[in-house]
Amino acid sequence: MAKPPRISLAEVARQTGAMLRRGDSGHYVDDQAPTLADLTESLFFSPGDGRIWLNDQRMLLMHSSAMGHMRRELIDTLGTERARGLLTRAGYVAGARDAQLVRERWPQGEAANVFMAGTRLHALEGAVKVTPLSFAFDIDGGTYEGEFLWEHSSEDDEHISAYGIGTEAACWSQVGYATGYVTSLFGQLVVFREIECRSMGASACRVVGRHAAAWGDVSEDLRYLEAKDFRRLGAAQAGSADETRPLANMMASQAPAAATGDDHHQIVGASSAFNSACHQLARVAATRATVLFTGESGVGKEAFARRLHRISARAEQPFVAVNCAAIPETLIESELFGVERGAFTGASQSRPGRFERADGGTLFLDEIGTLSLVSQGKLLRALQEGEVERVGGTRTLRVDVRVVAATNVDLQEEVRGGRFREDLYYRLNVYPIHLPPLRERRDDVPLLMNHFLRREAARHGRHPTGFTQRAVRAMLHYAFPGNIRELQNLIERGVISAEDGAAIDVAHMFRREQLSDAALLAIGAHGTLTTARDGGEPRQLLALLSGALNGSTGDGAGGGPFSLEALERRLLNEAAEAEHGNLAAAARRLGLTRAQFAYRLERARDPAAG
Repeated sequence: MAKPPRISLAEVARQTGAMLRRGDSGHYVDDQAPTLADLTESLFFSPGDGRIWLNDQRMLLMHSSAMGHMRRELIDTLGTERARGLLTRAGYVAGARDAQLVRERWPQGEAANVFMAGTRLHALEGAVKVTPLSFAFDIDGGTYEGEFLWEHSSEDDEHISAYGIGTEAACWSQVGYATGYVTSLFGQLVVFREIECRSMGASACRVVGRHAAAWGDVSEDLRYLEAKDFRRLGAAQAGSADETRPLANMMASQAPAAATGDDHHQIVGASSAFNSACHQLARVAATRATVLFTGESGVGKEAFARRLHRISARAEQPFVAVNCAAIPETLIESELFGVERGAFTGASQSRPGRFERADGGTLFLDEIGTLSLVSQGKLLRALQEGEVERVGGTRTLRVDVRVVAATNVDLQEEVRGGRFREDLYYRLNVYPIHLPPLRERRDDVPLLMNHFLRREAARHGRHPTGFTQRAVRAMLHYAFPGNIRELQNLIERGVISAEDGAAIDVAHMFRREQLSDAALLAIGAHGTLTTARDGGEPRQLLALLSGALNGSTGDGAGGGPFSLEALERRLLNEAAEAEHGNLAAAARRLGLTRAQFAYRLERARDPAAG
């Protein structure tokens, strides 16, 4: 049997885009991806450091009563109209983020299942139980029509508790969520309205969604959405510039873009520590102040320095970087200040130094703590006077240079130890910006993973589909002693090791790195918590691997020789049994495509077919 042909990511995107252009509730199949089990397995917890994740997005577990209290404060302080607008827009952003998650995690999902995933996520997040009555959409025709029942609405519970039964529907954020989710997938505005509501005395809420043209006048709906900006609302707050683009274009955009030089030094993040550093960067950029970046090796000090230069008034002038640790002590003076012809043996021509080359722009001195005391003295004079003199020269040259320095050592400790000049330290430490290690900004890990995945896939011409849930869990819990540089190396290794069209798994990235045994809890397919060490895999597979490593035979009997073929056969069969014959789900469990799984399974059951 011939191996199935490989399909490029662009072709997958093209086929998927075509498949997803039309669908309805009649074609919805409960056990096709993304299933409820797929979605629940995307939710996991890191109890030790206070984080909950839904795939690669951070979540919060809050008391419904606390949200109700905030809702009541908004209404009583701002009035019903403004409070409703705020809550509707917040719901819209949540829906847009979940739509982004689904289309990136399951780009080949069936059309009806992709749209239905929003209802399941809304329930998984504790907002409301959603029962679809009917829905149908045609992207090419620009039509959407859907009707749903909402039960156990948390928003209704809190509204009724505060204000009792009234005459107005109250599920404002949930209407915003539905609008944001479907609009982001559909590519044009789809408006949901609550026709019946428990807050009005109904036994359950009933909502209807239609494309804007089908409603006619939607000015009232847009007033709460501030829809004049709705195309930017999802992008700005959900972190993506394409929340409302047509679905086929969205799918195609998942293909890695060509890496650029600017992309190589791009800074990526969303954590509070990252935002704090960016805020400090923006404040100092417009000034002439010297900036000192501190932090461990690999945290991105040069990338931040380049960003500082790009947003400053010197952006059109040169940016010159010097790694002080890479230049021998005997050459550091000539590298920084230049050399005149004949100054020493081998100086056959005059050469400008880094200060001259950076004139009018920015000079970045990395690992400045490695300079000798002699070199520190010469650098101090250049910073104080704004003048340099070439080695062997007789002329003093004026330079207009903004100096930005970086160090991974504690310069104050170096000063106390007599290894760094105190006067130079205070000259450099005008505006310090500390960049925390990656282990202290874990919210940025998923963003960095996706950023480096796109970049390395484009650079190496590879086409992985993303990461397995097990890989995401491992990366979120890894300590990253090498910080962003190590994360980039792991992703690059995974891109190279994984098969085209398959997801990157733990084994593709980690070799000798030590993964922590600390618990990272995930919701399994049946709603039970499992640890990251289990990876959510069936226990019989773990037992089989344990037995194999102890020298048992492939069929589970001890004492005989270990057979790789038998191990693979059992792995494949047990994965298929665990998913009740659903080959696509079994393939995802093992980090394979459906075609790869089917081929291996047939070959394992009938060796002659291989």
